[in-house]
Amino acid sequence: MLAARYYGRRDVRIERIEDAATPRHDEVRLRVLRAAICGTDVAEFVNGPSMIPINRPHPGSGHHGPLTLGHEFVGEIEAVGSGVEGFSVGQRVVPGAGVWCGACEWCRGGRTNLCARYYTHGLQADGGLAEFVTVPARMCRYVPAGLDDDTAAIAQPLAVALHGVRRGNPEAGQAMVLIGLGGIGHFALRALASSGPSVLVAVDVDDVKLERALAEGATHAVNARGGDVVELVRDLTDGAGAHLVVEASGARPSPALATALARRGGSVVLLGLQKAPTELDLSDMVLREIDLITTVAHVCDVDLPRALELLADPRSENVVIDRVIPLESLVEEGLIPLHDGAVLGKVVVRPH
Repeated sequence: MLAARYYGRRDVRIERIEDAATPRHDEVRLRVLRAAICGTDVAEFVNGPSMIPINRPHPGSGHHGPLTLGHEFVGEIEAVGSGVEGFSVGQRVVPGAGVWCGACEWCRGGRTNLCARYYTHGLQADGGLAEFVTVPARMCRYVPAGLDDDTAAIAQPLAVALHGVRRGNPEAGQAMVLIGLGGIGHFALRALASSGPSVLVAVDVDDVKLERALAEGATHAVNARGGDVVELVRDLTDGAGAHLVVEASGARPSPALATALARRGGSVVLLGLQKAPTELDLSDMVLREIDLITTVAHVCDVDLPRALELLADPRSENVVIDRVIPLESLVEEGLIPLHDGAVLGKVVVRPH
């Protein structure tokens, strides 16, 4: 089968490898219909390996060496393991990508994204940027009949954004701020807008993304390079600041900006990943009793079904897909343009 294989920094090869493994008793093998790529894939391509275990086995998956990328994908079930119930050949499913053990303290508490042996297909095990992939059945969820393949491939990153916003516990009538309108930030905006904020300020450095944010639920938009974000938020909230700030950019100055935007007793959710240690004024946060919340991945049983439900809802705005490309063009038409900032919306990949 054809697959996108990661060998190291700026070394992704589209090559033929052995077919995906025959499913074990609890697995299904999928014919991948569509896959999508995101900032994590780009970061691994440009600066990695960071999450991908090239040189030593991953403690959860046991994988090491070259790896098939792709943690956002939708597929049609081609084969079913002997112990799998509720799934059959021909059904379309979206895998949550992250694998959990089900037995550790975190899994028993419902926080499967923090599993002691957690790993992700496409980062620590072979993923969906290939013609076929084998995954645990328990991470798969049915695709609603009216949802097209291109859009269904976006369910996993939407689930990540939904989980991050859910961690912030937004309430109707609150003043909210979102920093960063990249792939995950775009979905976080929709989640925040659906919670009924009185004010929703979108912050980015790209005017095109800011204009789109206004069309998709933001009440105000400000370019961080040219506007005073703190002053705007204070003006909109009678000087108090935001109840909830979600930082989705991963830019180094943004966590400090997020805490400055929060009101006394407010909350800050860090959704974007920082590339290096970042300073925060902890004394100020303590004196204003700011809740600092972090978030990673999603809880498959909660967030993935909700993501598919939202995507299938005809009242929802269409997902912005910049382009659909063949697998053979992944590097030239996908990873490189994403890194260069030449993409507005998601890049979806057609493996067949």
